[in-house]
Amino acid sequence: MSASDHLIPVVVSKVVEVNSIIKRFEFKHIHGNELPAFSGGAHIVVEMLDGSTKRKNAYSLMSSPFERGQYAISVRRDDDGRGGSKFMHEKVEAGMKMNISAPVNLFSLDLRARKHLMIAGGIGITPFIAQMAQASELGAPFELHYAARTAAQAAYMDSLQDRFGDNVTCYCDDAGGGPDLAELLSDQPLGTHVYVCGPKGMIEAVVKTATDLGWPAAHIHFEHFLSPPVGQAFSVHLAKAGIDIAVGPEQSLLEAIEASGTPVNCLCRGGACGQCETRVVTCDGDIAHNDHWLDDDQRASKQFIMPCVSRFRGERLELDL
Repeated sequence: MSASDHLIPVVVSKVVEVNSIIKRFEFKHIHGNELPAFSGGAHIVVEMLDGSTKRKNAYSLMSSPFERGQYAISVRRDDDGRGGSKFMHEKVEAGMKMNISAPVNLFSLDLRARKHLMIAGGIGITPFIAQMAQASELGAPFELHYAARTAAQAAYMDSLQDRFGDNVTCYCDDAGGGPDLAELLSDQPLGTHVYVCGPKGMIEAVVKTATDLGWPAAHIHFEHFLSPPVGQAFSVHLAKAGIDIAVGPEQSLLEAIEASGTPVNCLCRGGACGQCETRVVTCDGDIAHNDHWLDDDQRASKQFIMPCVSRFRGERLELDL
């Protein structure tokens, strides 16, 4: 079952321009009801109806898990993407009715940890805002290290320092760069868990450094949702449904499958959770794998695809759906 099969009707209660590239959107239930409970690190899927185009994008919740009257997300504008962030920035305004999914958490705090070490880059700060609210309320030790390109692009940097004080350390590329990962990760008490969300390079660097220093794999947590890339249009045959579907240049394969009425499991819509893994029946061409789930052997076999973020170029692609 998809996380966005059962949508919640909401109204946009507030839109705030955080800086030149980021806006915050707040949602309330259309009937004033409490929204579903969630924990820090959770995300929701926002349904966007842009004319005849329907998009569903996942965004991390940044509001407090202890305040269920509204949800808040932040969206970074990407003019080179498929149009979802541009739609949010240009067309969504206060009072607009939309649909969202219930929260799903693939990046939760491990409450067995003696300390939570959080490392964020850019818009990757958003899940940590909810996590810090949760940790603070529970009295759990934590510290955040937050890196951004410039102070002007560092969303919420000042407010987080005011709110959490010395628990927050900020870095800007134009003022000396980010943290010394080896020093940071080698000077933590036993039982610490590290969490990282941000650019791919940052995530890989944190994971490698922690692993090289002997951190247990179970103590290393990361989240990296990918936006489905744009590309050339292609067609796909769904073997069980017995139909051919067309995937547009700015449409994901998952969205095209959903538009056909064919059910497919999914949670993150960003190549991370593995729920939409689909077996390939025939592949006469090349699959552009863009996920974080399949291993190198699975990709080379051309027997599996993650329809949320992957595309195809070739003569024929047939899926076991």
